[in-house]
Amino acid sequence: MTAAEQEASTESRVVLVTGGSRGIGRGIAERMVRAGHRVAATSRSGEAPAGVLGIECDVTDAGQVEAAFAQVEAAYGPVEVLVANAGINRDTLVMRMSDEDWDAVIAANLTGAFRVARQAARPMIRNRFGRIIFISSVVGLLGSAGQVNYAASKSGLVGMARSLARELGSRGVTANVVAPGFIKTAMTDELDDKLVAKYAEQIPLGRFGEVDDVAGVIEFLAGPSGSYVTGAVIPVDGGLGMGH
Repeated sequence: MTAAEQEASTESRVVLVTGGSRGIGRGIAERMVRAGHRVAATSRSGEAPAGVLGIECDVTDAGQVEAAFAQVEAAYGPVEVLVANAGINRDTLVMRMSDEDWDAVIAANLTGAFRVARQAARPMIRNRFGRIIFISSVVGLLGSAGQVNYAASKSGLVGMARSLARELGSRGVTANVVAPGFIKTAMTDELDDKLVAKYAEQIPLGRFGEVDDVAGVIEFLAGPSGSYVTGAVIPVDGGLGMGH
């Protein structure tokens, strides 16, 4: 490792995680704090883990997104690593899915990701450094009955990231997608044991993942070791979606 690489490996970056109050987003924020970064997290509640600057923000509101970035910049400086994790689901069969169900999920998961990426891009280009990481899902690659809206929104992140990778790469900005599978969170803790066992049978590793499995990949992509990775879709799913 060169002296410049050694310096870069210990450099503290300004990280913004959207949807960082719980679940995978919270785990990512905590992991990035442990790695020595200056971390802010948005959520509708404004809650955040210890050591993280909590900002109340609904990513479906362009004005709130702009204000959130201004708060981060005032506290830490321009966002250097963006983790677009905020998202919702409104699952139902397509024949029962209302326009509102569709619009709400697309607005939060896809348009919200676009808004925060757009807001982050200009200072990243100016500083010739940036890491944009979208949190997708294995569902976006495999599809899932009853999740037409959710799967479409998560699949759309792949096209977004790869377009940004081509658009911003010459300015030192990478754009990647991380696609988790079944990860242990408060949501999966509510699943029936028989259902968990059924899902686990479909996973080659035979178990659900941990939040830190996802967070570790984010730390890699944000750090110097991930500097030559862009336009990638990285599954963290125990092999569930392999081949996609």
